[in-house]
Amino acid sequence: MGKAVAAWIMLAGVVAAPTMGPRETVETAVVRVMNLTQDIEPAAKPESATPKQSTDKRTEIRKIARELFDFEEVTRRTLSRHWAARTPEERTEFVALFTELLERSYISRVDAYAGENITYVGEAIDANYATVRSKIITDRRSEITLDYRMHLRDGRWRVYDLQIDGVSFVSTYRSQFDRIILAESYSALLERMRKKSFEANVAERGGKKL
Repeated sequence: MGKAVAAWIMLAGVVAAPTMGPRETVETAVVRVMNLTQDIEPAAKPESATPKQSTDKRTEIRKIARELFDFEEVTRRTLSRHWAARTPEERTEFVALFTELLERSYISRVDAYAGENITYVGEAIDANYATVRSKIITDRRSEITLDYRMHLRDGRWRVYDLQIDGVSFVSTYRSQFDRIILAESYSALLERMRKKSFEANVAERGGKKL
């Protein structure tokens, strides 16, 4: 019986093991995104003959981002001590709003780095957490470090924080959100997030309001 139990535990561990490691997960997603960005017309060219194609590709990039990032965990870490006080409904809405904001930020970063040389310089794994280190060499030969902080969730490695030149996405937004909540209120922060989301959606539709 003891051997049978041990064999079952070993088999369960194999089944639960992620199909890709942290570095492979990041590299695969980044390659997919970069391939998509090569064909996206700049937003500054509204006369482009393929606006629908650009929209479809950006939608696909958002899909890839949602596969790569654990946006719920990013939100929880960003709201920090304020997360526990939120109701399930409030959490759901804030995760949705913050996800939109982070997706737009990620896409703008991708646009900025498109065509640059990206190399992966390290991978560190500690149980269910990992860090994938990369650097971007720009045309001017300057270096930008990009570190993906990841954890294992539901059998997949997913990003819960992104550090650019040592500056954490989570820490940056946490400071901003905490300041607004303490100076005003959580409701005030939520209203700002709703407004930002509305304005961004209007901009993506070419300025046409509902």
